[in-house]
Amino acid sequence: MHGIDFDAYLPDDGPTLVSLHLPLDWYPAEALRPARDDLWLHAVSAAQHKTAPPGARLAAPIPNGVDIEALNLLQPKRDFALVLSRVCPEKGIHLALDAAKQAGVQLVIGGKVYPYETHTRYFHDEVQSRLDGRRRFLGPLGFTAKRRFLNAARCLVVPSLAAETSSLVAMEALACGTPVVAFPNGALPDVIEHGRTGFLVNTVDEMAQAILAASSLDAETCRAEARRRFSLERMISSYMDAYQALAELGTDRRRFVAAP
Repeated sequence: MHGIDFDAYLPDDGPTLVSLHLPLDWYPAEALRPARDDLWLHAVSAAQHKTAPPGARLAAPIPNGVDIEALNLLQPKRDFALVLSRVCPEKGIHLALDAAKQAGVQLVIGGKVYPYETHTRYFHDEVQSRLDGRRRFLGPLGFTAKRRFLNAARCLVVPSLAAETSSLVAMEALACGTPVVAFPNGALPDVIEHGRTGFLVNTVDEMAQAILAASSLDAETCRAEARRRFSLERMISSYMDAYQALAELGTDRRRFVAAP
């Protein structure tokens, strides 16, 4: 199960594994302390797992994976930075715009503005007002366009101000041989190896410098790390191992629960 409201529609019985994709404090605290002996929960990153509240009973994390082969599209790099994100205040897109302008680098933004008042106001006040001939907003991108931009970009910029529980787009960028520049929030330090597959930065000034430095990083190193750490096959294998372990353990959850 994967929904934030999983506790509202749990089956009456039968071993159940719940993947917690969102910040753990978004879930009702009681939902993270299952009374049932055949219900297990797990985080999708080590960083998220560490935020478990007292008394939460979580299995070992199973990190997300991406389809590396489907993303692979060898093509020349071009001189633009890329942001792929929902457009809302906590994603910090205005900071990427400021950093790209300071660096003198083109920025392409792909993403959706959902029809929530705070999101549309943020887009109008903080994003649209910063767009110009070299900083462009393209709206939502389908897979083909996303793959093309991810492979061609000099870097992906993840300016999120939220404690990301994972970062599929950062994994996708590395699979395309594109380094990632990001604030070190949530699980992003688990994904990015500073100075090797990207840069972790703390300010807009540092982000601007990292955007310029990104072209010095090796694309094949990024691809190799993505293949080693973030493949779909690795994620699927981890889930299958978990299912097998649960089937064998029955209700002896003590052997499956991992301490935060």
